[in-house]
Amino acid sequence: MLDERKLDVLRAIVEDYVATHEPVGSKTLVDRHNLGVSPATVRNDMAALEEEGYITQPHTSAGRIPTDAGYRLFVDKLSTVKTLSIAEKKAITSFLAGAVDLDDVVRRTVRLLAQITRQVAIVQYPSLNRSSVRHIEVVTMSPRRLLLVLITSTGRVEQRHVEHPHDVDEQLIADLRSRLNTALAGQRLTDATASLAGVPELFAPADRSLVAAIVTTLLEAFTDEVGEQRIAVGGAANLTRYGDDFERNVKPVLEALEEHVILLKLLGEATNPQTLTVRIGHENPFEELATTSVVATGYGSKSEVLATLGIVGPTHMDYPSTMGAVRAVARYVSQILAES
Repeated sequence: MLDERKLDVLRAIVEDYVATHEPVGSKTLVDRHNLGVSPATVRNDMAALEEEGYITQPHTSAGRIPTDAGYRLFVDKLSTVKTLSIAEKKAITSFLAGAVDLDDVVRRTVRLLAQITRQVAIVQYPSLNRSSVRHIEVVTMSPRRLLLVLITSTGRVEQRHVEHPHDVDEQLIADLRSRLNTALAGQRLTDATASLAGVPELFAPADRSLVAAIVTTLLEAFTDEVGEQRIAVGGAANLTRYGDDFERNVKPVLEALEEHVILLKLLGEATNPQTLTVRIGHENPFEELATTSVVATGYGSKSEVLATLGIVGPTHMDYPSTMGAVRAVARYVSQILAES
């Protein structure tokens, strides 16, 4: 276990390196931080931290930089999540509140998160297998053409068309609309298929072909969409903050970010809106992202996590500010979806 003084030294090294991206020396620490000890004592503490694997010396006669273990200790013990200012909170609320539908919420969220953190933002769309049916609308587009509209509890809207060889009766459509909503409203989509199966039997034999066509189309919509995992990514240009070593650092990260399977795995552990997940450097499961850190959390409610969001950035990121931004944006997205 490190004593408080060595922990203070480590905190100072992390904060200075994040701010300057330059190795930190003992004299610099004494000059910039009120550590209350001599440069010789700081050097001894730095030697101990290096021996423990929390900092390393990148070049001979250079200062020290944090290792993944050093960042991990900083995140776990030494940092406090930075709260957003009142102005920042108002800006987030105003920007997200202007969204017109779920897709717009996700697009705005990924832009906002990238701008606030100056990292690469990743937002997972709520998947329909976590959604329930809010409403089903059946609209007559022409005498033989119908539009089915499925609205889920997450605000997602799915549309399908149904063609019929004969003119449809408006009273039949009104009756079908009522029966579908009675049978399905409030049910999870994964459970609603069983309820749909018996709907055609509720109608007269002459009407069952049309009803069956509509039911089949709804079932196809459920099957097509349940389990779909969509991801929105923004702020890739922020990777230029890595520095000049494009081939070694930036290019592998860009290539990894193109694989949505990788992104889903990165966000996969963040299943609780009340908890931030931080994976640092080699803690990430992909070697291409060994120079990055991931900060992620779930969004939704305490009882129902809808999806996850987070950021990917260099390990030398400002963890307190980044963690605060990710947590705040997730909470505002959860609130907006609950109110919509």
